[in-house]
Amino acid sequence: MYLNFGGFVPLSTVDWPGRAVCTVFFRGCSAMCWYCHNKHLQRGENRVSTDHILGLIEEAKPLVSGVVFSGGECIEQVAPLRHLARQARNRGLKVGIHTNGAFPENGHYLVGEVDRVALDLKASWKNYAAVTGIAIAEAVQRSLALYRDAHAAGTLPEFEVVHTLFRGHEADVPAVAAAADGVDLVLQQGVWGRVEPLTLVEFQTLADPLGRPVKIRTAGVGEVLYDRGVFTVAGSMTVTDPERLQAYYKSGVRRGD
Repeated sequence: MYLNFGGFVPLSTVDWPGRAVCTVFFRGCSAMCWYCHNKHLQRGENRVSTDHILGLIEEAKPLVSGVVFSGGECIEQVAPLRHLARQARNRGLKVGIHTNGAFPENGHYLVGEVDRVALDLKASWKNYAAVTGIAIAEAVQRSLALYRDAHAAGTLPEFEVVHTLFRGHEADVPAVAAAADGVDLVLQQGVWGRVEPLTLVEFQTLADPLGRPVKIRTAGVGEVLYDRGVFTVAGSMTVTDPERLQAYYKSGVRRGD
């Protein structure tokens, strides 16, 4: 069996927060998001056997406890994805998926076969086509319902909605949060070209009116849980001042310097 292969990272601590994983990138994506940091994977052809990919995973196994399949859009190639996911689980590894949700009919096959899904929610539904370049909002809504129901039923242990946020697009946050009601929501700092990234203070301002816990993910601080004025770091340390939190990370204290 073959897949359109995009690349392999043998060790990552960012693709599954809290877990060391290897990451397999699939090539090909029907969406054309203007900010995509993997534009080189949107098109092109590189046919590689699943046996070769399993060999890469096997080499990484001593250092990791899971594998993440990303892209591109990995669920577009559901047959090799399912094969790799099953083989990874047979090797004792947890399996995570990063997806844009454009293929809910394929997503059905993965429920019960993976341990984690991170669904990218690109924008409010009315602005979806402007961001992705194609009309996939309805498909993404069906994927969101599929994974939410599977998580509630216990057949999908971990599920989160990730919204990558850029300056000038803050108005989409309430609609995205409403769509993600009842599941974990990540507000992720968008970094692209000369667009100035939003600060942690600005993320706090956006999160406060939501009245719910959110994870905030930035390049400088990483991922923190925010809920009604309190940032929780590494599951235990609490901070109420975002500027103090940023200074803490810049100082190198978290590395023991």
